[in-house]
Amino acid sequence: MQLYAPGHRERLLPICRIMIQAVPNVLSGFRILAAPFLLYLARTGHKGLFLGLLILSLLSDAVDGYISRRLHITSDLGTRLDSWGDMATYLSVPVCAWWLWPDIVKEEAVWVSIVIGSYVLPILAGLAKFRRVPSYHTWGAKVAAVVMSAAVVILFIVENPWPFRCAAVFQAIVACEEILITLQLSELRGNVKSLLHLQKASTK
Repeated sequence: MQLYAPGHRERLLPICRIMIQAVPNVLSGFRILAAPFLLYLARTGHKGLFLGLLILSLLSDAVDGYISRRLHITSDLGTRLDSWGDMATYLSVPVCAWWLWPDIVKEEAVWVSIVIGSYVLPILAGLAKFRRVPSYHTWGAKVAAVVMSAAVVILFIVENPWPFRCAAVFQAIVACEEILITLQLSELRGNVKSLLHLQKASTK
C-alpha cells in the first residue's frame, strides 16, 4: 500500500530537510529561554528542579553541536544563537550556584573566578578589537563545555571539587587560545577549529 504519491514525497523532502536544519537553532533557543527559569528555580530554592533543568540545558548544547557537525549545518544565525545560549547559561549558573550552594562557591572561589574570567576575557578581547562578540566554537571550547558540564554537576551533587578544578584549568587554556585567535585575525569570523588550523590556513 502506497501512503504517498511520488510527487507528494518529493515535496515533503525539502520540508523535512528544513525542519532538521532548524533543530540546532531550536535547541539554542531552548537554552536562552531556560536561563531565566534556572534563576527562578535557584532563587526559590528548588535544587532538584534546578539541577534537572540545568542538565537538560547542558545536554541540549551537546546535542546541538553533534547535530550541527554531523549534518554540516552552519549559519550566521545558528552561530550567534549558540553563542547567546552559551552566554545565557554561563552567566546565570554562577548566580544560581551562589543562591543554592553558597558554601561550595566560597570554598571554590578561586576556581570559580578562573572559570568566569576564562569566559569573559575572550569576549572582552573580541569586543575590544572587532566590536562584536566572537563565536569561534573551537574544538577546545567544545571539549571544555562537555568537561565543565560534567564537573559542575559532580560538584553540586557529589560535592567533589577536583573535576571542577581540573576543568577550570582546561577552560583557562581554551580562553588563552581564543584570545590568541582574536589577536591573529584581521576580521572577525566564526567556527575557527583551533589556533593551529588558523595558522596553517594563513600560511597557504
